[in-house]
Amino acid sequence: MWFFSVVDVIGILTEQSDVNGARNYWKVLKNRLKNEGSQVVTNCNRLKLTAQDGKKRLTDVADAETMLRIVQSVPSPKAEPVKLWLAKVGHERIKEMADPSIALDRSREYWKRQGRSEKWIEQRMRGQDTRNKLTDYWKEHDIKEGREFAILTDIIHQEWSGLTTRGTRT
Repeated sequence: MWFFSVVDVIGILTEQSDVNGARNYWKVLKNRLKNEGSQVVTNCNRLKLTAQDGKKRLTDVADAETMLRIVQSVPSPKAEPVKLWLAKVGHERIKEMADPSIALDRSREYWKRQGRSEKWIEQRMRGQDTRNKLTDYWKEHDIKEGREFAILTDIIHQEWSGLTTRGTRT
């Protein structure tokens, strides 16, 4: 999982000339979000990151989802393209919920842009369908997701490739 320094992102979006300005902006925004009852601040963690002076300091960090929520709260011309992109992606996902074939078409187009062959795309789609049927079967027979799924997946992978999912030989 990736984490992003909240103060660094705030500094870029608000075009702060120094880290203290970005830190103060985040402090005010954090209080405003807390007062609004937003969970965004709760989802931020603190990690020791290397500062400009080379020392490790505790810094508010956020995963990608939380960081995007924070960006939505920053009134800034630099944040506007991200906000527009989020609105576009959200709209696309809503359409895909109404018609799941749109998501399949989007996946195919994405793989084509990556240079994947039609044969590879078909195999990937069939493989995913097979995996879904298998996990549905496991669920119907009270095999629990998580550890039990992982064990079974590892066994299948070993039989198929001679390797564990961690890449060690069997």
